[in-house]
Amino acid sequence: MANKQALRDLQSRLAERLQAARTRARGESWLAVECGGRGLLLPLRDAGEIFALAPILPVPHSQRWFLGVANLRGHLHGVVDLAGFLGVKTADVGREHARLVGFNSALDINCTLMVDRLSGLRSDTELTPLDSDGVPRPAFVGARLHDAAGRVWQELLLSGLANDEAFLKIVG
Repeated sequence: MANKQALRDLQSRLAERLQAARTRARGESWLAVECGGRGLLLPLRDAGEIFALAPILPVPHSQRWFLGVANLRGHLHGVVDLAGFLGVKTADVGREHARLVGFNSALDINCTLMVDRLSGLRSDTELTPLDSDGVPRPAFVGARLHDAAGRVWQELLLSGLANDEAFLKIVG
């Protein structure tokens, strides 16, 4: 009899915890990347698969920051040098740590961003928003945040980038 009551109590606690997990507000989380010596945060809800650097076929007459196309898991993806697009490219950054970050398939864009390196995951509990510095920024640039070590991170909204006219115009 005591075992039945213990089982009922356990089931009741599990049901309560599941309901609480469903109703609890989820915080923001980001993929942290490095580009041109800057820390960028890509919202996880918009990011897709991460790929190792693959052979890239150049596309003639395209922008310098559009590196070409790559065959990733049997699908062609455009490859954008993110630091080059943002204008923060530094001279001779090695590609040994470079990765390709895809867009979430819901954004309907077959593109990857080449980043200099991955820096892990971040959540809103680890970062503090900074006040606006008044500098005008494109619509795909989100909040500026800093971590406990004082490092400043810039949020880059992939959903906004996927709709940005300059980003979509790969022909030079």
